[in-house]
Amino acid sequence: MATPKKGRSASAQSKPGRSLALILIALVALTGGMFASGHTKPRLGIDLAGGTSITLRAVPEAGNEAAINKTNMDTAVSIMERRVNGLGVSESEVQTQGRDNIVVNIPKGTNSEQARKQVGTTAKLYFRPVLATEVSGGGAPASPSPSPTGNPSDKPSGKATDKPEATDKGSASPSATPTTQGRAVTDALKADATPSASASDKGDKASPSPSGSGGTAEADASALQAKYAKLDCTDEKTRSTVGDGVKASDPTLACGKNSQGQWQKYVLGPAEVDGTDVDKAQATLDTQTGAGWTVQMDFTDGGAKKFGDITGKLAQNQPPQNQFAIVLDGDVVSDPSVRQALTGGNAEISGNFNQQSAQDLSNMLSYGALPLTFKVDSMTTVTAALGGDQLQAGLIAGAIGLALVVIYLLAYYRGLSFIAILSLLVSAALTYTLMALLGPAIGFALNLPAVCGAIVAIGITADSFIVYFERVRDEIREGRSLRPAVERAWPRARRTILVSDFVSFLAAAVLFLVTVGKVQGFAFTLGLTTLLDVVVVFLFTKPLLTLMARRPFFANGHKWSGLDPKSLGAQPPLRRTRRPAAPVDPKEA
Repeated sequence: MATPKKGRSASAQSKPGRSLALILIALVALTGGMFASGHTKPRLGIDLAGGTSITLRAVPEAGNEAAINKTNMDTAVSIMERRVNGLGVSESEVQTQGRDNIVVNIPKGTNSEQARKQVGTTAKLYFRPVLATEVSGGGAPASPSPSPTGNPSDKPSGKATDKPEATDKGSASPSATPTTQGRAVTDALKADATPSASASDKGDKASPSPSGSGGTAEADASALQAKYAKLDCTDEKTRSTVGDGVKASDPTLACGKNSQGQWQKYVLGPAEVDGTDVDKAQATLDTQTGAGWTVQMDFTDGGAKKFGDITGKLAQNQPPQNQFAIVLDGDVVSDPSVRQALTGGNAEISGNFNQQSAQDLSNMLSYGALPLTFKVDSMTTVTAALGGDQLQAGLIAGAIGLALVVIYLLAYYRGLSFIAILSLLVSAALTYTLMALLGPAIGFALNLPAVCGAIVAIGITADSFIVYFERVRDEIREGRSLRPAVERAWPRARRTILVSDFVSFLAAAVLFLVTVGKVQGFAFTLGLTTLLDVVVVFLFTKPLLTLMARRPFFANGHKWSGLDPKSLGAQPPLRRTRRPAAPVDPKEA
């Protein structure tokens, strides 16, 4: 009878328990880590758990199409991630899609409209002086701003001289009549036409007005005043276009809601500070002075100087021209008043804030300056009920696929199917524990395509078993007994399995690299399960079959073992035969 080769093959045959112990120890360790970390279930994507998906498209500015590049897109992704995290969302997903799209996936539990405003509001942030303001559609100036309560210097925080007071949005002095408002706009335009006009826009500087351009300034002021008189901020279409195409160095019109929920319209001067000058901002609850929720701002070195200059000028004016408007995407999100120059590099905005509005404003101040302008292309909301239905359908499809594989194995391989089914269970256990641990570790989320990848992996894993089993059966057909057949079949089956799994893993890797979004979930799961297939076949299936080959049920080729030589059409057993002795020449004898 043919015997297996000596050396490494014989060693592997004699000590299969080591491999089985190794993979079982790994499985126990992963399971223990899963329960110890408290993450006993895979993290679900928004298509299964429910949530909101927002697609943003980068819009090139005129003459600056090259700004849409990988560096700026990556910067925008980083800022948007911080914005979403500012909402208290810890399991969000922000990633680029193609050249100019960013997809933001936010799981359930977050207000979708709030998320859209925080993430989808993507224009640059500016601080502009308020020249005039009134309630839109009311035809009359807004009510006077409330008197400040307490002196800033009385605040014990040590930042007394650097705290503006947030007044009611749109609060204007009773003297701010349309006539005085028009005069303010005219004066601002005249000042902007001089060489000393300030502009904080990067590279945008106001050009000196030629001699005799006073008439032009008056005409521009009249035109802007006419637009201001006609501006109706209660009209959504009007609001969406107000301020479009206006440079940071030019006066502009803007809209915003006051604390009474009314739309307020503004004439704003040239931008003095932009969002890049804000180092950080945070919402805090001031319980010592009773100011309630406030927003603390810290400026960069350059921003501190510019902010000190503009607040010094505003502090000398009367309402509403002692206010500066914080403008984001054409909307005035806050318009605090100033009573003194704020030169310390930090400031506090206090007023009619609740916790949510203070956090919203701090997020906008911290993360409002994106390198690109984005438009919301689509926003899709997936309910948890729909996600649950999709998950149930995916699990049912997986169960049906697994059941069909098991039925095939039982019908064709009989006793060998026991080894295949155990291998599938070990592979499934390893896959589940790894998915549960990879969620908190690298942010992996199990979405519907990922479930599809796991279902496809059932076929890949079963294919590896079949390749090995068929090699063993071929050896038996050639007349070898089971134990040597198991060892002789392994080298050829191993090469086939490795080549097949390498092709599958390569396809998954390429798919993961060239795609984005949910398709990456499919590719990642397919690649992960392909690697696990190699581990299970080498460390579990092969050693287990080696052990089973020592049992009489398999070794003697029972008809239900799936290895019956008679049913496989085996040839007579191979035997070692002696070569006949060479004939002796009688003469030599």
